[in-house]
Amino acid sequence: MIKNLNFGLLLMLMALVVMSCRQQERSSTTGWVYNDPEWGGFEKLEYEGQETGPNLVLIPGGTFTMGLTDEDVMFRWNATPRRVTVGSFYMDETEISNIDYREYIFWLQRVYDSHPEVVRDALPDTLVWREELAYNEPFVETYFRFPAYDNYPVVGVSWEQATRYAEWRTDRVNEMLLIERGILNPNPDQRDQDNFNTQAYLAGLYEGSVRENLPDLSTGGERRVRFEDGILLPSYRLPTEAEWEYAALALHGLQGDRGDELITDRRIYPWDGVTMRYQRRDRNQGRMLANYKMRGGDYMGVSVNLNDNAAIPAPVRSYMPNDFGLFNMAGNVSEWVKDVYRPLTTETLRDVDNNDLNPFRGNIFREVVRNEDGTPVGLDSLGRLQSRVVTERHLEERDNYNVADARDFGDDDSEFVSYEFGVHSLVNNYSRVIKGGSWADRAYWLSPAQRRFMDQRSSSRTVGFRCAMTRTGGPTGNAEDAGNLFGNRAERRFR
Repeated sequence: MIKNLNFGLLLMLMALVVMSCRQQERSSTTGWVYNDPEWGGFEKLEYEGQETGPNLVLIPGGTFTMGLTDEDVMFRWNATPRRVTVGSFYMDETEISNIDYREYIFWLQRVYDSHPEVVRDALPDTLVWREELAYNEPFVETYFRFPAYDNYPVVGVSWEQATRYAEWRTDRVNEMLLIERGILNPNPDQRDQDNFNTQAYLAGLYEGSVRENLPDLSTGGERRVRFEDGILLPSYRLPTEAEWEYAALALHGLQGDRGDELITDRRIYPWDGVTMRYQRRDRNQGRMLANYKMRGGDYMGVSVNLNDNAAIPAPVRSYMPNDFGLFNMAGNVSEWVKDVYRPLTTETLRDVDNNDLNPFRGNIFREVVRNEDGTPVGLDSLGRLQSRVVTERHLEERDNYNVADARDFGDDDSEFVSYEFGVHSLVNNYSRVIKGGSWADRAYWLSPAQRRFMDQRSSSRTVGFRCAMTRTGGPTGNAEDAGNLFGNRAERRFR
């Protein structure tokens, strides 16, 4: 009994020593004590790295050759190769499914009582299945709504709808994190303007149902969560074209276990080899690696002995994931990415070659509308901070960029060029890149380097999307992140 008591006292003493050391940690430049109200209460967090959001996979950044490195057999010359570096980011393991998107529609219907147009604008266009000389009418009625297709990729969604979904998802995930931390209570009674929005919460314009705020070491009271607390995640968004292509190729898999930089091979598809079937000698040998159209009229093979086993899109976890653990980075559905489309020829690359770190075309810089005292003017009718494109006055105050809308920037020597849409070109500032082949495409389009475009307001039965998120901090995070990443390589699954 005495031994147990002494052991308990020892543990308490050790805990007090650890707490004392932690409280007495000092600034290396001023000597002031961190996390101590008597020294002003400046906080230094014990941050263990960015939390991985739902359905995301960490993609450590690196360099790769973006574009077509093999012969351009179609002579389209719109994907000239160039060397770029992509910073670390997160990517959805799967395409967004019908059940995922229906959850979004349900939330909009429940919250925006006074704004039925918001729900109407978010609905997928199920008429993308309708065709004059084909009986696809059952898909019009069932593909998005019927539970048999819950885990199939959502289609009929435009780039603009996909972007709004990513914004909504950011708010729902961050609200979930605050609820799980015990800071907010679940509040299913949110209506119209009174709903959780990440930026509105951080600006102090949304209170919510507070359970217990964080202690404020500078005042002795309490405070709401700040972004620098590391609790809230960065925004979900569409991946850039460079991110998508880098993640699809998963070139680190070519290194095997060497861990060096001697990558001399280039993948045509998100897997090794030049065929569409699994080549290793095991029980999966000969299985199809993607959902695509083998030839005219052959979408899934001969009855009973089907090859890819899908005449239309297949469930989002079908076939084998690539070496990053991502499913269907070739085939199933093509995917929207963030970039505005421009043909990438040698001439146009003269300007973009200087942007070889995280290349992206499509920046439209925005700013929060503020009062004279610097506070936000308020929320719009949907509960979001009011914003606008960066003003000319603010452009004059900055040296690092000259334009607020950079979609046309650097297209030729005069810096700007307008495409005569409908006259000489089908390209304009609403043309967005789509990547990866679909269930209705030949194998040629399944190479991650291939690129096409659609109007950002249009939709198709062959185009879906997945989301990405920026990685804050180091490229690979802690050991647990790295273990989860490389563990995905061994997780081989088929339908």
